[in-house]
Amino acid sequence: MSSNETRPSGTALALQGGGAHGAFAWGVLDALLEDGLAVDRICGVSSGALLGVVLAQGLARGGVEGGRRAMQRLWERIGRAHATSPLSRGPLDGWLFGWDFTQMTWQGMDAASRLFTPAQLNPLGHNPLRAVVQDVLDRAALCDTDAPRVTVGVTDVQTGQAVLFENAAITVEIDGRACWDGAYSGNPPIAPLLRPTLPERLVVIRAQPTHRAGVPSSTAEIFNRMHEISTTATLEAELAALPPGVRLENYAADAALAQLPLSSKVTMEPDVVRDLFLAGRRVGLAHAGMPAGGVA
Repeated sequence: MSSNETRPSGTALALQGGGAHGAFAWGVLDALLEDGLAVDRICGVSSGALLGVVLAQGLARGGVEGGRRAMQRLWERIGRAHATSPLSRGPLDGWLFGWDFTQMTWQGMDAASRLFTPAQLNPLGHNPLRAVVQDVLDRAALCDTDAPRVTVGVTDVQTGQAVLFENAAITVEIDGRACWDGAYSGNPPIAPLLRPTLPERLVVIRAQPTHRAGVPSSTAEIFNRMHEISTTATLEAELAALPPGVRLENYAADAALAQLPLSSKVTMEPDVVRDLFLAGRRVGLAHAGMPAGGVA
């Protein structure tokens, strides 16, 4: 490194998307913040984007504790939105069928999607996540000078390329562009975290398993595994090409998530979310050398 170059500094946070499995990433992050993690730049997609946005807002408004409270409020709000979902289990359903009820409902919806278009299944365009985003997005806090730089990634449907938005440009609407989940073009993209200067430390928190035992057999399982592999491939390539001087910390989700059914990604019941959160907390606490008994 020449004398004219800036040495790596600060901590960058990469948050993977994974639907409800983002509660695992929340747990890891909660423990790391409790242990003193300080970040100056964040990149996320899907549930990782939501988590990163509310964290930045909370840090700007109330420091570390503000960030932790903001993430908790996000998942409480998601849980309330899920209460009206067709995938929501009632107390009797959970007691009688457990995960099987959610799996059966998911399979029914998957079968329906093969026979009907999204417009036919949802003619009114109902999107409960939109209300969640509208409720939790605080543009003033996100643009505060004390907020970390946040990059949210989505995928342009026509070009297949990642489209990146930073703090001031993060809104509910995307003018004139059809976009899909950012995980298809980077889960999450790492390049934005390496600019304009390299971070000294890159913290990657996963929200879906990298490895799965066995070979998937059902159509849904095969599709799910294909999705996991394809949306992680770009991330793995970027991590393999990290510049020298960037210290990588990787928080894997395999032990906590690899045995869960496909339907768990869309299940937001409070008990399920809390189990995922606590699993993430244990991973974060173990890295920090704190006793697992310290889980809140």
